[in-house]
Amino acid sequence: MGLPHHIATLLYCFDETDRVLLMRRSREPNRGLFSPPGGKLKTHEGESPHACACREAGEELGLRLSPDDCRLAGIVSERAYEGQAHWLMFLFEVRPRLKSLPPPHEEGAFHFATKDELDALPTPSSDREHIWPLFWSHRGGYFAARCECLEDGSQQWTLEESRHDGSCVH
Repeated sequence: MGLPHHIATLLYCFDETDRVLLMRRSREPNRGLFSPPGGKLKTHEGESPHACACREAGEELGLRLSPDDCRLAGIVSERAYEGQAHWLMFLFEVRPRLKSLPPPHEEGAFHFATKDELDALPTPSSDREHIWPLFWSHRGGYFAARCECLEDGSQQWTLEESRHDGSCVH
């Protein structure tokens, strides 16, 4: 029997000093760890990734966004994450800057961190070792990456597309 396949969005939001917004998750997956806010697409409703990003921003952050406020920064496919599910994640950088920290949400509490402070926070290993470096190195561009999560706990990452300045490298 195959594993379930989840489709989700992650929101990379920044304040006026370029600190990134993180949520310390109170639920699985990644309970107790810091990650960008976001959530699962309502696939049964035919929701688009941009619509999901806008909905999640409203539900978790109290932001009213339009699709134009969300720039697709990357796509990450994780096969057999923690042996429990396949994930397809759309990473969006939110264009409007946050003026304050959102209030706590049932999914977790929020925290701003600088790029340098991020390394000291407990984050999922795949985020720390692969997704954050890809996001930072492609900020303003775009990337697509695939992760094969192996039974021994190791991961094999492949960068499938990389755009830094409008060019495309496979």
